[in-house]
Amino acid sequence: MTDVTGAPADVLHTLFHSEQGGHEQVVLCQDRASGLKAVIALHNTALGPALGGTRFYPYATEEEAVADALNLARGMSYKNAMAGLDHGGGKAVIIGDPDRDKTEELLLAYGRFVASLGGRYVTACDVGTYVADMDVVARECRWTTGRSPENGGAGDSSVLTAFGVYQGMRASAQHLWGDPSLRGRRIGIAGVGKVGHHLVEHLVAEGAEIFVTDVRADAVRRITERHATVTAVADTEALIRVEGLDVYAPCALGGALNDDSVPVLTARVVCGAANNQLAHPGVEKDLADRGILYAPDYVVNAGGVIQVADELHGFDFERCKAKAAGIYDTTLAIFARAKADGIPPAAAADRIAEQRMHEAAAARRAR
Repeated sequence: MTDVTGAPADVLHTLFHSEQGGHEQVVLCQDRASGLKAVIALHNTALGPALGGTRFYPYATEEEAVADALNLARGMSYKNAMAGLDHGGGKAVIIGDPDRDKTEELLLAYGRFVASLGGRYVTACDVGTYVADMDVVARECRWTTGRSPENGGAGDSSVLTAFGVYQGMRASAQHLWGDPSLRGRRIGIAGVGKVGHHLVEHLVAEGAEIFVTDVRADAVRRITERHATVTAVADTEALIRVEGLDVYAPCALGGALNDDSVPVLTARVVCGAANNQLAHPGVEKDLADRGILYAPDYVVNAGGVIQVADELHGFDFERCKAKAAGIYDTTLAIFARAKADGIPPAAAADRIAEQRMHEAAAARRAR
């Protein structure tokens, strides 16, 4: 079913009427010459210009791409608020196979669309896009971060994303076991690509027992050839069932925590880099009911956005790393708030982020 514009009616309902909506602006972008089809979604700019990455992914349908952009943009509002950034939430998705469809012409066209928003949206890397891609986009759009150091950027943001997730794990261990050390803990990582392989390095250095899986065999092989102590597991289904798992780290795409995975998950803690890990509302309660501590994804994976935001003001890695280290204290504060309010950590994080956005919007209206 479509509305008078031809857009799927369920998408418009999500945008204007559902609790998952509330977006300020959604831009559909098409450049026939390059084959670009993209969606840019701005969820909330109360705290400042929207900031979020560009995902390049072969969505099955355009409707799926729009839904992903809406969900990701909303998540970025909460992530940026909890990271203490003066940025709202936005996200862009490019429809296509990055290995086959990504061209310089397409990225330049995309950059022109981002530039047309006049700074309301600042873009960066995400799944399927890399530093070299942002260098191309930046040729048409000055509101581009995640560029190479040679082009005035901060480089690979996955380094601090992984560092932040590591801090979230340490906070989870402190809250649950009374000690932030991960030495000897059994940790399963689903997805050892851009972020996951950096996370492995932190955990190996601390002496954790690590299990990994990835849809790309070469990504797993890169890890196991470098670290003989890391164990490869066939797939995510096997990983979440590893006996005695202490921590499960979803580091690939969203929806990892769902009605099928939560009942069989052996881990006591979930703390990973993937966005939108909760497949639908209510999963956070299912985790709590099983006694599984969930470190909210948009809190612990904020190291990357902290880095790209800093790039706008003259990048300083040590300054960014110090701020990303604060994810440890932020995560502990969320667990404390959840306990005090008698709610799951995901709900506690939402309340804190929503309060900050509400106060910023009220201050803007008062000016």
